[in-house]
Amino acid sequence: MTTTQALDTSATTLLRFATAGSVDDGKSTLVGRLLHDSKSVLTDQLEAVERASLDRGRSGPDLALLTDGLRAEREQGITIDVAYRYFATPRRRFILADTPGHVQYTRNMVTGASTAELAVVLVDARNGVVEQTRRHAAVAALLRVPHVVLAVNKMDLVEYAEPVFAAIAEEFTAYATRLGVPEVTAIPISALAGDNVVEPSARMDWYGGPTVLEHLETVPVSHDLTGCPARFPVQYVIRPQSAEHPDYRGYAGQVASGALRIGQRVAVLPSGRTSTIAGIDALGQEVDIAWAPQSVTVRLTDDLDVSRGDLIAPADELPAVTRDVTATVCHVADTPLTVGHRVLLKHTTRTVKAIVKEIPSRLSLDDLTQHAGPGRLVANDIGRVVVRTADPLALDDYAGSRRTGSFLLIDPADGTTLAAGMAGAAFGGSAAPDDSPAAGDEGWDF
Repeated sequence: MTTTQALDTSATTLLRFATAGSVDDGKSTLVGRLLHDSKSVLTDQLEAVERASLDRGRSGPDLALLTDGLRAEREQGITIDVAYRYFATPRRRFILADTPGHVQYTRNMVTGASTAELAVVLVDARNGVVEQTRRHAAVAALLRVPHVVLAVNKMDLVEYAEPVFAAIAEEFTAYATRLGVPEVTAIPISALAGDNVVEPSARMDWYGGPTVLEHLETVPVSHDLTGCPARFPVQYVIRPQSAEHPDYRGYAGQVASGALRIGQRVAVLPSGRTSTIAGIDALGQEVDIAWAPQSVTVRLTDDLDVSRGDLIAPADELPAVTRDVTATVCHVADTPLTVGHRVLLKHTTRTVKAIVKEIPSRLSLDDLTQHAGPGRLVANDIGRVVVRTADPLALDDYAGSRRTGSFLLIDPADGTTLAAGMAGAAFGGSAAPDDSPAAGDEGWDF
């Protein structure tokens, strides 16, 4: 095995994708096979895997060890943490997130898929669609991942039977369609034997579609966020007050979406005060325009009270400013989320105190029904919540902007992440917040 060939990456596009599936469905083996057969493994890495495989009594290299990096993962043969891998082919560059399959680590799947443009959901051909498969499909739909690949693995253990693949593909596609997943591509594979991963399988001549790598290389992806309304969360205020720059006041951050231009009329939220962009500095040079995802410093013509957590947006394309946030959340903590729970809500660069006012419903993964009034959400539950914040937030719907429509609920006592939230409607349902004050303990009654 030789080292990865040097590529002219300037002419290739980038795809971020995540793998998911139930325990022992073969995610790490698939990723290892993908890296191995696409010649994306360094010689010393492969030699280390071969030595580790011999130590475990294997006759050949266990490709799952290419991604299962934690000692506990190798000892137990499962994925615990999200393993990120970077590789490239002549057609495209990839950032891969290999996410855990065990229900206990579903929270890590949320992390890995949050920025993905494609999710590969594995299913063991012997077991078909199981509860964790449905949970991962629901998370992919909730996170608005635009492309989903159903990889029906271990086809070698069902004698490469087409009816087995067809039944699983039909069941999963119907379920994903009800969730609102826009596109599902089903591929029969054997990660262990290499069938339809990088090279087409001679043992499944009934399948005429792409291999996993062919689909990854050709699926259309778009990173053009300039067509969306501009959003600029302020991360830091720059005031040198030096002899060279006595009056310089700049607001540094990353353009979350859209484009900002000199002379553009903007508003600072949540205050609503307006000004005009006087200058934009990028890498020490003044530029006329900045677009997502550039990190820049913006200067305004007026001396407004702007601080970290404020949002700069075009005056004619403002997001809603609210203290009542209605959203779908995936609860990731061991501590249940209950009505009246005091939390911190982190949205872009802004963190505010908040109280959970309502938990209108919880999603049943079996039949996709909403169970009204569950009272609380426990680990791995997906449900609707209404949160009242102490201060107003400038919030987009997640369906329109994954960056400015998402947030985290955090335990104020120890900083633990409780839930990942997506503002607006999801799974075809939403709950309208009322205007009644939220009940809470002293200091948290908003």
